[in-house]
Amino acid sequence: MGFGLRAAAVGLAGALAVLLAPAAHALTAYPSQPSGAAWPTFEWSVGPAVGVDIAPIADAIEKTTRNPDPLMGETRAVVIVQGGRIVLEKYAPGYSATTRLVSWSMAKSITQAAVGVAAAQGKLDPDAPMGGWLWPKGDPRAAITWRQWLNMVDGQKYVEINAPSVAESDAARQLYGPGRLDVARWCASLPTAAKPGARWNYNTCGINMVGASLARVIAPGDDADARREKTAAWLGASLFGPIGMTSAQPEFDGTGSFLGGSLVYATAQDFARFGLLYLRGGRWDDKQVVPRKWVDYARTPTPVKNIDTYGAGWWLTPAKGAGAPLRSLIVGGPVDAFSAQGHEGQVILVVPSKDLVIVRLGRFDDRRGAWDALGDWLGGIVRQFPDAPRDPR
Repeated sequence: MGFGLRAAAVGLAGALAVLLAPAAHALTAYPSQPSGAAWPTFEWSVGPAVGVDIAPIADAIEKTTRNPDPLMGETRAVVIVQGGRIVLEKYAPGYSATTRLVSWSMAKSITQAAVGVAAAQGKLDPDAPMGGWLWPKGDPRAAITWRQWLNMVDGQKYVEINAPSVAESDAARQLYGPGRLDVARWCASLPTAAKPGARWNYNTCGINMVGASLARVIAPGDDADARREKTAAWLGASLFGPIGMTSAQPEFDGTGSFLGGSLVYATAQDFARFGLLYLRGGRWDDKQVVPRKWVDYARTPTPVKNIDTYGAGWWLTPAKGAGAPLRSLIVGGPVDAFSAQGHEGQVILVVPSKDLVIVRLGRFDDRRGAWDALGDWLGGIVRQFPDAPRDPR
């Protein structure tokens, strides 16, 4: 049965049963939006930081936006949100609050949200096979579920993080090489290297196939142009619009497939809106935009042994140690911090215990040392903020 027919058979009740299942991992409670801070659907509230001397933080950020750092490179935009208000905002020369900047792999976190919204609408079942349209009947890859792709435990033979060179990176090959005209089909040609569910491997191909499959759930049977238009409109109506993320521009390939692993453009303020959505457990004002349990799922560790710094579309901070197999962005706490991360140092950092969102957008050479320096810099800022009251629910 194809994924569209399967989703229709499952229906809203089945999808919601999956989404509302209890979280198996203890998570820090979400803080509530303070009564004095308006939801920033149309405009952000701006106010002073509470419980922290913001002046030295502002000075340090000013230096990074004026002068490239030897390790962290260019910092083009920084937005800090505490208690639902912007308490600090800085831009490098030539950039402003209206400048759209590229997400790179922060798009994976947005795609995770979009799948949760589609599931809540009864359009798909996250525990059903995803790729019936990509592989012939009987191909074991067609049985890999949406959830396995989102957790990156799909078992596909894919090389990106440890690629010896750009020419040998599957990320570059899918977007700029032989896969560029039909990313999902090229990604589907890659073989498997492990049993699905057995181990974690970072996989942009997997999330691009999720984006392509989502587009076919939203616009089944349509041609490329109609698919692109309908998927963009659905993302706007179901996810971006309700939170005021009006600058968001998702990108598509020539087949109308959403490039959900890599490419969403938006302003720093709008990326902060998306971070606030997850800080509030998927709720925005009086509407549950993303199911709360789906946000819980995003920040729940992937259920395999070879990774403790990844959930579903979001990077996590381990309870102990610096992280394995990759160092966590934040080392030394807070351990509830989770983040959307993208190539060249794009970050949306969400810290429930501090009621805090920090967006940093910029560009550096994607070396491990650069990410470690950025993480140490962000961690130093976060730890200066006091703990905040939490929603007891």
